[in-house]
Amino acid sequence: QKMPPSLPATINIREPRWDQSTFLGRAKHFFMVTDPRNLLLSGATLEEARRVVEDYRAGTVPPGLTEDQLWRAKYIYDSAFHPDTGEKMLLVGRMSAQVPMNMTITGCMLTFYRTTPAVLFWQWVNQSFNAVVNYTNRSGDAPITPSQLGTAYVSATTGAVVTALGLKSLTKHLPAIIGRYVPFAAVAAANCINIPLMRQRELKLGIPVTDENGNRLGESTAAAQKAIFQVVVSRIGMAAPAMAIPPVIMNALEKRAFLKRYPYLNAPLQVGLVGLCLVFATPLCCALFPQKSSMPVSHLEPEVQARIREKDPQLETVYFNKGL
Repeated sequence: QKMPPSLPATINIREPRWDQSTFLGRAKHFFMVTDPRNLLLSGATLEEARRVVEDYRAGTVPPGLTEDQLWRAKYIYDSAFHPDTGEKMLLVGRMSAQVPMNMTITGCMLTFYRTTPAVLFWQWVNQSFNAVVNYTNRSGDAPITPSQLGTAYVSATTGAVVTALGLKSLTKHLPAIIGRYVPFAAVAAANCINIPLMRQRELKLGIPVTDENGNRLGESTAAAQKAIFQVVVSRIGMAAPAMAIPPVIMNALEKRAFLKRYPYLNAPLQVGLVGLCLVFATPLCCALFPQKSSMPVSHLEPEVQARIREKDPQLETVYFNKGL
């Protein structure tokens, strides 16, 4: 019985396993990252994964470790620890908590949309959850101050509630199905407020842009605008199937005898349908744009362009991390 050959210490586990320049590669990556089963892993499993990853990065390869085991450890590690600070992230803020948490909150928003207090309460819960997620997944070299966090949280909650209540009063005289879309409009509006506010520092000071080898060339606010726009689009895209498909199904079901006989099944059915949509929509919408986004040098601000031209006149494209 021969020992399996030891793994080379050259696999780059800082990058995802699959090619991130293709949609399919990004989708596979995010299906791993958002897998809700990661929430059930014990503290010991997480620590073990951390040990494997840190040892491997330091050049120590445990005997008998296979490539699949190494990647599995990397994805477990990434699911629970912050990439920049290395601290263990809040459970509800992790990407793997997105589906179960959003499924519960969105299901309830879609079920209890008829009364004003319910609209207020669930929009507030949703924005509080968003604030936790945005804080947990913040970028390491631009920490958010508590006052910025507070401002973004209050503004997004106010925006969502105002949109929801405003639209709710407008839809009173329209067909019932339209009223069911009010929560989606409110969530979309809140995302447009919440994400730019959470990342206002990047819009003011810019985000780091690099060449393809990761050498930092400066900070650009144009890159920050593009990054934040892409994140807003993918967040709204994530919410869209879950908030657009179940209302149509529920509207049809509520007219049937079955739900009239068992009205208490309304919420669980709604939550289940939303969950089914989110399991696919969350990773697929995260995958819409490459995490390492790029833009032509000619689209940057004039002063940043000038500085880059000085260093490297031939350079055509710069890269930046768009955030999630």
